[in-house]
Amino acid sequence: MALTNVKVRNAKPADKPLKLTDGNGMHLLIHPNGSKYWRLQYRFAGKQKLLALGVYPAVSLADARNRRDDARRLIAAGIDPSEKKKSEKVEQSGALAFETVARDWHASNIKWSETHAERVMNSLSNHVFPVIGKRNITDLKTRDLLQPIKAAEKSGHLEIAARLQQRITAIMRYAVHNSIIDSNPAQDLAGAIATAKRVHRPALPFERISELLSRIESYRGRQLTRLAVRLTLLIFVRSSEMRFARWSEIDFKNALWTIPAERDELQGVKHSSRGSKMKTPHLVPLSKQAIATLREIQKLSGDQEIIFIGDHYAYKP
Repeated sequence: MALTNVKVRNAKPADKPLKLTDGNGMHLLIHPNGSKYWRLQYRFAGKQKLLALGVYPAVSLADARNRRDDARRLIAAGIDPSEKKKSEKVEQSGALAFETVARDWHASNIKWSETHAERVMNSLSNHVFPVIGKRNITDLKTRDLLQPIKAAEKSGHLEIAARLQQRITAIMRYAVHNSIIDSNPAQDLAGAIATAKRVHRPALPFERISELLSRIESYRGRQLTRLAVRLTLLIFVRSSEMRFARWSEIDFKNALWTIPAERDELQGVKHSSRGSKMKTPHLVPLSKQAIATLREIQKLSGDQEIIFIGDHYAYKP
């Protein structure tokens, strides 16, 4: 028998939870403490499910029936009302905002170096989040994703625009892989912006190598600078690997330089903890010329921790 307002209002709790049936799967659940909850029992995709319709008296009998009927219409349309309710809660909480998903994507790239991760986040914070960060990612179309990219292109920063395109595409791909969106609208961004023309510096002709070496040796500036340039030509390591090098890494006996995965940070020196790019020890064989150059440098900074000491402070490169 269908419920009435009077019956609902006067219903008393029992020692155990009590159900009062209304019809079409809806019932009033009364807990021993007297609280009353509207519930809808239904089957979806062959499974028995339960949907909360609200709490009495905040939700009246008439309101509960309306919610029940709305849910049954969704079921008839092939939509699970429980899942729809969950998705609406997620959307309201901001979990589907582009910025939230982008930050999750950023955090998932655990192999990035700290510097690269910071650079990526800064580009998103400066160019993308102010434009589409608060937008629901499921609502974003290709034209929406183009806005921050086109803004960078218009200002003449073509390299930034290209990187923004790559990162936005990766974020949307992450959303697809995590079942947040069904398809990636960023795929159609290809070809939407101008390509920056790269101007490569010409290579030094082989016949001028001797001239280069002669100019390096005749350099009249700081001696340590001249020796650093010479050493670079002998071993070709990355600039940060060279600048932050420590004497403890050099094995003169075995003619070997071991660049560690990470170094102890120098106080007040940004990025001084950088080691090898691949985050694993990098072994650099040292030729006789490289050893000889390091011996010359040792006369200048051998009593310090770092090899290439600064002009004013020996503890800074």
